[in-house]
Amino acid sequence: MRDEALARQDTGTDVIQVSTKRPKQQFLRKKVRLDTKERPGTIIIDTSRKFLYFVEGNGRATRYGVGVGREGFGWAGTVKVGRKAEWPDWRPPAQMIARERKKGRIIPTYMKGGINNPLGARALYLHRGGRDTIYRIHGTNQPWTIGQNMSSGCIRMMNSDVKHLYRRTPVGAKVIVIGPNGRGASRYYTERGVDILATIFRN
Repeated sequence: MRDEALARQDTGTDVIQVSTKRPKQQFLRKKVRLDTKERPGTIIIDTSRKFLYFVEGNGRATRYGVGVGREGFGWAGTVKVGRKAEWPDWRPPAQMIARERKKGRIIPTYMKGGINNPLGARALYLHRGGRDTIYRIHGTNQPWTIGQNMSSGCIRMMNSDVKHLYRRTPVGAKVIVIGPNGRGASRYYTERGVDILATIFRN
């Protein structure tokens, strides 16, 4: 219900197709203790554990639950936030349109931003070498998919969480994506558990 209320406040429109199911408790936003050499403001996504970390420095981070690519759509690498958008339009790549058509599912070539758009409330567009990777960190109108392998490679978050991350993340921010096998995760971070007090009094 929280995402529905935020959607109405943002867009002034009624919710039509938004699911009210919630992800499992472990995937709700929490403050955690994190050992990392990465600078504050860096985003680390561990797709095997289905967590996104926003590095805050001083051994702390905010941990968000995410949905990630299904089998065959996982990926890894270091990218940057190339641009950001509120209530983004959706233009699925031609490969996705063709792939879904073979399954008997017709998806539009364009969908205007809004509460029923698959990209949700916010999107951070991931670039490498100045070029769009076609992957995004974005919201979703299906919050129950958080913690699951459901996407075509994009990183999805609850709308309330992606809005929280969006406010804190500038264009140019570094994003590290650890692949579905989790290999090399220890090079980038070690989580030391939930910071209980900081989670209770989180901003």
